[in-house]
Amino acid sequence: MLDKLFRKKSLESLQKESEESSLKRSLGVFDLTMLGIGAIIGTGIFVLTGEAAAGTEHALGAGPALTLSFVITGLACLFAALCYAEFASMIPVSGSAYTYSYHSFGELIAWIIGWDLILEYAVGNVAVAIGWSGYFKNLLDGFGWYLPGWMSASTGTQMVQLPSGSWTALTPALEVKYADVITTFPTSTALLNMPAVVITLLVTVLLYIGIKESARVNATLVIIKLILVGIFLWFGLPHFNPDVYWEPFAPNGWKGIMTGAALVFFAYVGFDAVSTTSEEAKNPQRDLPRAMIFALVACTILYIVVAGALTGMAPLDVLANEKPVAEALISVGENNIALLIAIGITITMPSVLLVMQLGQIRILFAMSRDGLLGHRFSNVDKRFFTPSFATVAVGLFVAVLAGTIDIGVAAELTNIGTLFAFVLVAIGIWVLRIKQPDSPRKFKTPAFKLVCSLCVLICLGLMLALPYVTWVRFVMWMVIGVVVYFAFGYRHSRLNRKF
Repeated sequence: MLDKLFRKKSLESLQKESEESSLKRSLGVFDLTMLGIGAIIGTGIFVLTGEAAAGTEHALGAGPALTLSFVITGLACLFAALCYAEFASMIPVSGSAYTYSYHSFGELIAWIIGWDLILEYAVGNVAVAIGWSGYFKNLLDGFGWYLPGWMSASTGTQMVQLPSGSWTALTPALEVKYADVITTFPTSTALLNMPAVVITLLVTVLLYIGIKESARVNATLVIIKLILVGIFLWFGLPHFNPDVYWEPFAPNGWKGIMTGAALVFFAYVGFDAVSTTSEEAKNPQRDLPRAMIFALVACTILYIVVAGALTGMAPLDVLANEKPVAEALISVGENNIALLIAIGITITMPSVLLVMQLGQIRILFAMSRDGLLGHRFSNVDKRFFTPSFATVAVGLFVAVLAGTIDIGVAAELTNIGTLFAFVLVAIGIWVLRIKQPDSPRKFKTPAFKLVCSLCVLICLGLMLALPYVTWVRFVMWMVIGVVVYFAFGYRHSRLNRKF
């Protein structure tokens, strides 16, 4: 029984899968780097920065020390990226950490990490769609077009109509601001976040049409996003006032900094998603390591700069929402620039959703091809050469969740799933360096013992910094996953034929 639970896929069989793949190889190093930047630059800067600085219902905020939070997460991700790069140079097969674990640890661990990645990408998609919805709503408000309260937020959210006509979630800060008159404002209970549903379905259609077309759209959106970051810094830095807004710099000490780091960790999963496109890269063993590291370094620098500027130009209560950049600009009187940023983010943020959803689909494709999930998830469209059923299934699943749950819940669940994957990948590199020292590697993690150890330690520390309720949800998801494996995957695995 134990032999079957920990049966492994050989390096030779994985390379054969790559050579016989029915997916189309069309991505170069530029496309892959743009996919990484497209996923990383977006939600972290434009959505999660505010709540990570100000805190959430279950987590302390980092305050202006969020800049240190980004340094910590950037280091952890750099160490993880070096490990991913070595695996990608060895195993150019779709599936990312799931496939790497199948070769390093065996089937049961591979299933656990695959199930974990389903959580990471699916719920990450949800957080991005919700964040995009907030900016889209802000954009419509700027033109005087107001979405009804019942279709503007997650299910059950209490909405109130402001004197301007805009519907917004009822918060303690809002109750204080309008203390004398808020009881006279019209109220409503949200049923569905309609914009989040619609954007998810549109991205699903694009992913179905083809990977190269998706990559081209993504590259265009990335260039626009980088211009937006530059515009924000150009108009925001003149209002930078650390003497006022950086006191205290770390209101919740190191606990707040680590919690903030754990919350924004979600922003870095872009290079992880890049590794799922191995079977669609022209030269995966050379280009994937380069693309992941290029994207990560560039984005980490931008994150630190933007986080510093944002927390130095507005109080934390202004940033505590899903559109902190626009709200910060409005608070300093840059309303036209805020509107411009909202337009730009509304146009470009779907690139994050595109890459995250792409990663989710390729994980399901790889698990299905191994027999651990139903065979329909590995069906490839004969015209577009994309996983047809998996693309549609993921799109519908994400659309339903994006329309009904809260962004804070989605971000926290994504973070713990990502951190868990990074820990196993780092351990996997160490294991293979000992057990298979002579296996061909076009990229080797430098000082692997130190890098792997630091990756594991930092990621475990960030996991422990996440709220208790996130751990409960994570453990429940994993228990469900083990049940699914023994009910289906264990018996249907393709490796069964070898036993």
